[in-house]
Amino acid sequence: MAVPGDPPDGTPEGIGGGEDEFRPDEYRSVVFDEDFVRAARLQEFSAEERMGEHARAVRSRSMWSSGAPRAVGGAPGRAARQGMLLVLLIATAFGVAVYLGLSNPYVPPPPGRAQPLTATVVPLAPTATVTGGKPADLYAKSPAADYRVGAAGITLPAVRRTEHFSETQVLTALATAKDYLVQSSLDPDVLSGTASRPVRVLLDPDLLAQFDRSMTNPTGDGQHAATGWLVRFDPATAVLADSRVRVSGTLGFEEVAPDVLEVTTDHTFVYTVRAAVAGPGLDSASLFTVRRELRMRFDREDLLAHRAELLSAYVMAGPQDCSADPATGFRPLLAGAAATTVGPAASDPYASGRPRRTSGLCGVLAPPTAAPADPASDPASDPAFAPADPPPSAAAVSPGP
Repeated sequence: MAVPGDPPDGTPEGIGGGEDEFRPDEYRSVVFDEDFVRAARLQEFSAEERMGEHARAVRSRSMWSSGAPRAVGGAPGRAARQGMLLVLLIATAFGVAVYLGLSNPYVPPPPGRAQPLTATVVPLAPTATVTGGKPADLYAKSPAADYRVGAAGITLPAVRRTEHFSETQVLTALATAKDYLVQSSLDPDVLSGTASRPVRVLLDPDLLAQFDRSMTNPTGDGQHAATGWLVRFDPATAVLADSRVRVSGTLGFEEVAPDVLEVTTDHTFVYTVRAAVAGPGLDSASLFTVRRELRMRFDREDLLAHRAELLSAYVMAGPQDCSADPATGFRPLLAGAAATTVGPAASDPYASGRPRRTSGLCGVLAPPTAAPADPASDPASDPAFAPADPPPSAAAVSPGP
């Protein structure tokens, strides 16, 4: 008996029959249920939609379109829910990034700034009348007799590389320090107070404001003394009697950080000065000695620009009167003069204005003597020549009350 759907004359010979012939083994496990059909990428248009002209038979189903696959009850399908979740996560991450960027903007670390200079200037008062004479004679009878003249007295140490700086960079730092000493201690215009630019151009830009204030409005507050930066004489008091300044001292260097070199200088400068106003008895010259201990730092930018960061200066200068304020310029006691005060100027704690920090600093200038002789050449220094007992006259002398 034929079943509906079978050919009228039966199944042609040679053609396999049976349900298994039209369902290969690889498709047996595929179940075309409702979820499978709904998840298909292509969707057939309805009959009404296909009646339109040039209408396609199928349309692509996208989870973004209104024809997105829906689950039972009209809820979005699994693919649509995953896509919406992904979009939500991206939007949330973007919003958080924008918020953090606005509330915590990245601020690059500021470059290292040079520390302000701290300067101490100590006047040295003589214990006797200042000796006068000709410059050559004064030098010959002083400890500066063997000092070199001018920049030749500022010698560089043996140069070697450090852990993070090459030999050339170390040499550049030492040469810059020497240039600073020459310009600030030996330049005639700087010494007379008519120029400061030769020193200014060798300073780190971070120090220029402090330097300019020290030149225009010097004060003894420990940071704005003109004589902390350079050697300057009060033009109303004294001028150079001889431009050949005697100099002696040392230079040293040390790496204090991977990007910072520190140079220390310790030099004694001996000048001959005379009265600024010529007159009878005022032409005699006298010695004026300045001891400068400076500490400088150099970073890599300073080395490239040939400039220095002056950190500290300790200066002793005399002969001067303790009552004189050395912040503006040195006021030497000239030939034949003596100190009028035996101690520093009085400080009034009730006075208004900014106190002078160095007002309590004053030293005593040792009298200039010739360079000490070699003990080996002095017979009196040999114990064989020393008397066993003091002479009677010496034993009879007793100290006064």
